[in-house]
Amino acid sequence: MKKKKNGKLKTGGVVFFLLFLGAAYLFYNYYGKIFQTNTQVSANDPYLYVKSGSTMSDLVEQMLLQKVLLDKTSFIWVAGQKSFAAPKAGKYKLTDGMNNNELVNLLRSGEQEAVRVTFNTVRTPQDLAGKIGKQLEADSLEILEMLENIEVAKKYGFDQKTLMTLFIPNTYEIYWNTSAENFVKRMAREYKVFWTEARKSKAKVLNLTQSEVSILASVVQAEQSQRRDERPKVAGLYINRIKKKMKLQSDPTIIYAIGDFSIKRVLNKQMKIDSPYNTYLYAGLPPGPINLPEISSIDAVLNYEKHNYIYMCAKADFSGYHNFARSFSQHSAYARAYRNELNRRKIMK
Repeated sequence: MKKKKNGKLKTGGVVFFLLFLGAAYLFYNYYGKIFQTNTQVSANDPYLYVKSGSTMSDLVEQMLLQKVLLDKTSFIWVAGQKSFAAPKAGKYKLTDGMNNNELVNLLRSGEQEAVRVTFNTVRTPQDLAGKIGKQLEADSLEILEMLENIEVAKKYGFDQKTLMTLFIPNTYEIYWNTSAENFVKRMAREYKVFWTEARKSKAKVLNLTQSEVSILASVVQAEQSQRRDERPKVAGLYINRIKKKMKLQSDPTIIYAIGDFSIKRVLNKQMKIDSPYNTYLYAGLPPGPINLPEISSIDAVLNYEKHNYIYMCAKADFSGYHNFARSFSQHSAYARAYRNELNRRKIMK
């Protein structure tokens, strides 16, 4: 009888031991799937961009292509256990050595990192759409459609030509998956922040709307793209012309009308081109900006230098500065010297 009892004890011990091993294996297996490292991330490129509408299959395929996911099966299993079926779009910063639990929690939280969106040296809506399309998920064509949509312009208090004055060149922190519509909405908020009561008051003194200030600033910037310190003086010259009801006669407006920004010398025949942007032919400001003026250019108009100059011509030394004149005869002398230097350098167009 004792032998049977001992046999039962031995059998029970073996079974218990096997159950223990099985439980330990299951625990280790599940623990490993959940908490063991499953990412390999480069410090130079730690970001994962999840597109809007991505499925779980899309997400897994993307992570495999970027070679950040070590084991596909365990990630899918943990995602299923945590009822994670659809990732939230955005730009996510991954950490090397993240486990599946951390990865799933991050991608379903929507806690993405903002991108620093910068735009400057923009001339046309196409330029702006192209620059933004390279920095956000929104396609450049979607952005361009917004910029050319008359209803969008009306919504924010502009017309189709002046809508571009809504966009103030700067660097903004924006979520990568921001839509074209929401990008414009965000810029509208930034526009309101920029146009403080102090700036609006200065525009009112000039008898110009906010858009008109930006349009004039775009001309000032185009005339003086190299030497920002001269912009208030250039702005003062155009303010003088506006007050005297003189045509602006700005070469960059003709270049904008032609659409060939490689032109370095505006010819007499080009001054006759029939376009509302031709300020040699039409009085007043152009119907829209000829570029997106920088903040310094807008402030140069609002804080223009007071003087009596009504003419200017680029200096013949090509320093980037201008000679200013009160009389046409003095201006003609400066213009002749500059033309002679253009000829000497064989700059004909």
